[in-house]
Formats: sequence, C-alpha cells, structure tokens
Amino acid sequence: MRPDLAATRESLLAGQTRAIDELEACLAIAQSPACQHAFLRIDAQDARRQAADPGNAAKPLAGLAVSIKDLYDIAEQPTPAGSKVLADAPPATHDSPAVARLRAAGAALIGRTNMSEFAFSGVGLNPHYGTPANPADAKTPRIPGGSSSGAAVSVATGAAFIGLGSDTGGSIRIPAALCGIVGFKNTARLTPTEGALPLSTTLDTVSAMTRSVRDTILAHEILAQRKVARNDKPLSAMRFAVARASMLDGLDATVATAFERALKTLRAGGAQIEEIPLEAIRDLGAIQSTGGFSAAESYAWHRALLASSGAGYDPRVRMRIEKGAAMKAYEYIDLIRARHDWIVRVHAALAGFDAVLSPTTPIVAAPIAQVAPGAERDEEFFRVNALLLRNCSVVNMLDGCAISIPCHVAGELPVGLMIWQCAMQDDAVLNIALRAEQALAAAA
Repeated sequence: MRPDLAATRESLLAGQTRAIDELEACLAIAQSPACQHAFLRIDAQDARRQAADPGNAAKPLAGLAVSIKDLYDIAEQPTPAGSKVLADAPPATHDSPAVARLRAAGAALIGRTNMSEFAFSGVGLNPHYGTPANPADAKTPRIPGGSSSGAAVSVATGAAFIGLGSDTGGSIRIPAALCGIVGFKNTARLTPTEGALPLSTTLDTVSAMTRSVRDTILAHEILAQRKVARNDKPLSAMRFAVARASMLDGLDATVATAFERALKTLRAGGAQIEEIPLEAIRDLGAIQSTGGFSAAESYAWHRALLASSGAGYDPRVRMRIEKGAAMKAYEYIDLIRARHDWIVRVHAALAGFDAVLSPTTPIVAAPIAQVAPGAERDEEFFRVNALLLRNCSVVNMLDGCAISIPCHVAGELPVGLMIWQCAMQDDAVLNIALRAEQALAAAA
C-alpha cells in the first residue's frame, strides 16, 4: 500500500517529492487495470492544474489527489449518481459544500468514482458502468462493497489519498472494511449534505475513506470545518463494550478469527472489554418493519423519475425504492418516534463505556460472480447485502458515529474492526481509533 497522506505531505515539506509528481503517480494508477470501473470520469488536466498551483502548497491537502463519489455536485458537471437515467442531467452550477471544502483545502480533484446506483446497496455492483474489483484479491474478482465502491478502490489502490463518499447504512464503512482501508462515519449533523443526491435525508452522512486514521482525522476536520480535540488517553484507561445481540451472529471464520485477535491485542494493551447483551439492537427489525427511512425517503425523491424512466434503473435498486410507496404517513411518523425512543434506550445501555467494538461486517468480500446481475442470483445478492449492512446500519439508526479500521493480517482477506458510539462522540472515537490502529500494527 502506498504511503498515506500525512507521510506524503511530510515528503513534500522536506523537498523529497512534488505534488505534481505524486499526482502523476495517482493518475497512472487511476488509469490502470487496478482501477477498472472505479472511476466514471477522470479529470486529469484540472487535477494537474490544482497540483501545480503554488497557492495549494501550504494548504492541508497540498495539491494531492482526492476522488469524489458520483453523487456529489461538482461545478459544470452532471451528477448521475451511478445511474444511466441521469447521465444527461444538466450540469451542476456550483460545487457541493463537501467538494468546495476539499477544493479550498488544496485538493487535486482527480475524478468521479463509481457507486451502487443511487447509493442503494452495500454490495457495490453497478450493472450500468461495471463493478470495480476489490484490490485485496488478485486471483478472484471480489465485490468492493458499497455504495462507495469506486471511492474505496481509489484509496486502496493508491489512486487517491482521500475518497469522498457517503454513509446511509454503512456505505463508507462496508467498502473500507472489505478493501482493507479506514472509513469514518461521523455524526450526520456535523457535515453538510447539500449538493449530494439523497438516499435518506434522515440517515445520509457525508464522510470519507483514507489509508490511515490520522488521514481520516484531517479529512473530517476539512469536511466538518472543525478541529478534533486530541487526547493521550491510553488503552489501559479505556472501557469497551462488545455487543452480543446480532452483531456477532453468523461470523465467517476469517472475520471471527480477526475480531477475536483484535480484542486480544487491545486487552493486552490494557483495555477493559466487556460483553453486553444490548438486546435493543434486535428491536430494529420491528421498528423498521414498514420499510424504514431509506425506502420511504428515496421513493419521495425518485417517484417522478421512476414514472418517466423507471425502465432504466437497476431492477434491484428499483425494487427497493418502490417499497417506499407503501409506507403510510402515520407509519412514517411512528418510525420517527420509535427511533427516538430506541436511541434513548441504547444511550442508557452504553453509559460508562468509551466505545463499542464490533466486526464492521460479518463476512469478507464475496466473489462478484456469486452476486452478479441476474434474476437467478437475486436471492443471494439480497442475502449478502443484508449481511453487509447489518452491523453498520445500527449506528446510522442510532444517529451515532463509527470508524472501521483494518484488523486482518497478511494472507487474510480484509476485515474491519468497527469502533462506535452515540452522537457527538466523534472525537472520542477518532482518538480511540488512533490507539487501536497503533496497537494492531505493533502486534501484526
């Protein structure tokens, strides 16, 4: 894996490399077979101008490559969100706030990345533009995870230092876990969603993927326009919960081994780790039995487009969106109230813990052939999709924050360790992730 942003920035300051040279290396990767289908558009000349701009040299991103998920507005470009039906949409008149903040911080915007159509899948397939293969396995083409599939591949291959994505039910943490990188879902209210095509206005979160936790902190500080309060609290002063309910069910062997090894490493560092039932998680099925926020809110946005261009949608995506048509107004209001009550109960159950530790996903990346488009594989696709979303989506319903960091070792397919907490505990989660990342690296 290529050096992270922080290390490259240090090399720039020491005169050991130049931003334009780093950009050319990123462009070469972006245009190589390793990134096939990862980018829907590469803006090489614009990125070169940004990298060569002397005004960017002293900025936080210093002219280094950043990729943008295809659902964000970029001035003078259409915003197709991974779909054919919006391919000819009018171009955006201005950058979304997230893109504008990255640009102002000195990013070289390398291009738009592929995604699950309209962000509605944790698998990462796109039948319109192709599916980028997970770079973790050179022999078997595997899913990258979604919906921020191309963003994850761009970071994991080294084509970008930051991949701007979004997370509604795990769309940053899932591909980060499956591709072996870092993905952070901040408390949703901390980053603006304007200029991003919505999936669920209640759950959507603007955040990013990187190759290290320190890079994630920088990306969050730029996107949220706030400083993360750092602390030196050691693992020996931390108390973690491991939620038994649902989150440990049906782990595949690779995930189970990596997760237990990670817990052992953190315990060896002095962390107190306690298993708790957290049975409230099992209540989410009943709370969302009428369809949940994503179906209802996406249908509200898509209903006119479905009427005019529904045949052009990925059938699997269309099926999930159209389920939202059945939700009644009182059911939606009941859902809002039930979520609020549920958050209060979970918050009380987590009192006294610094964070919760869980596997980010219960399975490793499945082969693409196992879930490829085709009615005969729909059942398997939806099974895999549900498993990938299961753990991550709990945090979105909690209105919480979470980070996925790699916890596998060489020779294993990537596995993510998810560190999570309730709303506005972002700084605590990021500081814990720094300590955990260091401990896991030392033990590898």
